[in-house]
Amino acid sequence: MDKLNKNNTLLLVFFISIIALISAYFIEYILGHQPCNLCLIERIPYALSIIIIFLIYKFKQFEKILIMLLILVFVFSFIVSIYHFGIEQGYIKESLVCDLQNGSKILSKDELLKELQKKTVSCKDVTFKLFGLSLTTFNIFISLLITGILAKNFLNYEKNK
Repeated sequence: MDKLNKNNTLLLVFFISIIALISAYFIEYILGHQPCNLCLIERIPYALSIIIIFLIYKFKQFEKILIMLLILVFVFSFIVSIYHFGIEQGYIKESLVCDLQNGSKILSKDELLKELQKKTVSCKDVTFKLFGLSLTTFNIFISLLITGILAKNFLNYEKNK
C-alpha cells in the first residue's frame, strides 16, 4: 500500500471534513436530532480544516505552518470530544459550555418562559447513535486518526515535498 503523501493526506482530511459536516447537518435537519452546544462546537474543527486546506493550496510558502495549525485544530477537536464523551458517560459534570446561549444574559419573566418552552438538548443526552456509538465517540477516533496522519506527514515534511 502506498504511503499517504502530503497532497493525498490533505485531500483525505478535506473529504472527511466535508462528509462529517454534511452528515451532522443531515442528522440535524433531515433526521430531526437536535445537537447540544458541544456537538455544535465539535463541528468547528471540520469547517476550519476546509478553510486551512484551501489556504495551504493558495499560500504554498506557509504550508508547513498551516499544516501545524491543522494538527492543532484536530488536537482541539480530540480534546473537546473527550470532554463531551466524559459528560455523556457521567464522568464529568455538565458545565456552562453546555448552556452557552443563556449563561450570560439576565432574562425577564417573558424571556424566561420562552426559554423554558424551547426544546434544549443536554450535553449528556445522546440523541443519535450509529452502531451503538455516539457521534462524539466517532469524533474521538476520527480526530485522533487525522491528528496522527497529519503529524506523521509533518514530521516527514521534507521527504514529502
